[in-house]
Amino acid sequence: MTGHLLVRGMLVGLLAGILAFCFASLFGEPQIDRAIAFEEQMSAMHAEAHGDAGGHDHEEELVSRDVQSTVGLLTGILVYSVSLGGIFALVFSYALGRVGSVGPRGLAALLALAAFVAVILVPGLKYPANPPSVGDPDTIGLRTKLFFLMLLVSVSAMVIAINAARKLIARRGLWSGALLAVLLYLVIVSVAGSLFPTINEVPETFSAVLLWKFRVASLGIQVVLWTTVGLAFGWVAERKLQPVNLAGRSRLQS
Repeated sequence: MTGHLLVRGMLVGLLAGILAFCFASLFGEPQIDRAIAFEEQMSAMHAEAHGDAGGHDHEEELVSRDVQSTVGLLTGILVYSVSLGGIFALVFSYALGRVGSVGPRGLAALLALAAFVAVILVPGLKYPANPPSVGDPDTIGLRTKLFFLMLLVSVSAMVIAINAARKLIARRGLWSGALLAVLLYLVIVSVAGSLFPTINEVPETFSAVLLWKFRVASLGIQVVLWTTVGLAFGWVAERKLQPVNLAGRSRLQS
């Protein structure tokens, strides 16, 4: 059964990747192009200020911008989304039957929501995505480490909250137990977020509107991806599991 769900999860991931690519092409890539244009404008102004009217020769690109924004973007998103779909299917298989009486669709939706919050939303709020022209290259290692540390804290806090929710719901009921578990998660990530250093390397001359649109587009790609995985996988999993449930009922009735 797990193998069948794994294949379906990867296929759902493929579908989610295609939709995410379409969203990224329509809303994400234009913001990147504007950010690159800003970076080139700043470089030209810097060269002019230092008496280098002709500018410096740019290093030859290994991969052109056209390839990056089309084939490269599609390949990267599909590899990510198919892998995500497979991992999601494995987690779903483990959680099935362990989370109360939630059906396949409800379980898939809850897992997708929890994963999106823990893996994407919370780490992204502390260390949001920046366009190519924003950020000091000398601090990229530090920024990467801090982001993944925040990601690790967020995922760990989510696991703790889910385990606590199972016990709290049994003692206090669904709503009280769930709310206390959510509060526990928020307390953990809030404390961690306050302790982690804040990094702000956005140039003062950079357009606030462009930065906002880029970050919204980046988050939107993930919303499309996780929403598709959560809803579509729940549907295909229910169709796969329904014959098993019907067969089990038939055996009991006989």
